[in-house]
Amino acid sequence: MQVFVESVGLIGPGLASWTASRPILDGLTPFVPGNVLLRPPDSLPPAERRRTGAPVKLAIGAGLDALARSQRSADSLATVFASSGADGEMIHQICEVLATPQRDVSPTRFHNSVHNAPAGYWSIALHSRAPSTSLCCFDWSFAAGLLEACVWCQTEGEAVLLISYDLPYSEPLHAVRPIVGTFGAALLLAPQPTSAGFARLEVHVAGEAGQATRMKDAALEELRSHNPTGRSLPLLRALANPSAEQLVLDYLDRSLSISVTPC
Repeated sequence: MQVFVESVGLIGPGLASWTASRPILDGLTPFVPGNVLLRPPDSLPPAERRRTGAPVKLAIGAGLDALARSQRSADSLATVFASSGADGEMIHQICEVLATPQRDVSPTRFHNSVHNAPAGYWSIALHSRAPSTSLCCFDWSFAAGLLEACVWCQTEGEAVLLISYDLPYSEPLHAVRPIVGTFGAALLLAPQPTSAGFARLEVHVAGEAGQATRMKDAALEELRSHNPTGRSLPLLRALANPSAEQLVLDYLDRSLSISVTPC
């Protein structure tokens, strides 16, 4: 499948935005992990802003970072949201409540625990009525989301915004499902070349597992290997300063072969 990248969004530790992250990913500036600042979008009504959890803020923030360099209208842009576990903190709080005699789960907590909650907040914040898909695929959620977005481009002939996001769980869930870092990435993909497109991706599902492309920087490799959305880092690095390159991403018992070409 062939798609064209029009813009990228990124939020992570020491990676405040795509613009700030490009020299880091390109090896021109040292990577220094830091705190991730998350805030709800101003376009959400006050009641919804108060209810948003960290995953919603992360997902929408990454998506808005990609849209900041796009001329496309968000209200008509299809979206794919990918996350291995969505709001783990909310699940933790619900489990704590269910362990009490009252077992009273608030409607807001239940609402935010649903896997497609970020997509719902996105539709409110961006006034979007465009189609949206929310999916998860454990450690391969970004790869699954990329495939879904590519299929959308191929079958519908329309652009799509892929938003992938993952955050750590609280203990005791973290002990059995360790995720490192708060990381969100977004790719605005189009089925045909446009004036905004700067890289072409050819995505192929290999019949067997291959050796995944790794990051040279040890700290970035730690983020890549221990955060499901972090698996996108080799592709993001290739897009920071596009040149002809072949990448491999893990995907179930297979792998994704991705050819990156500047355009």
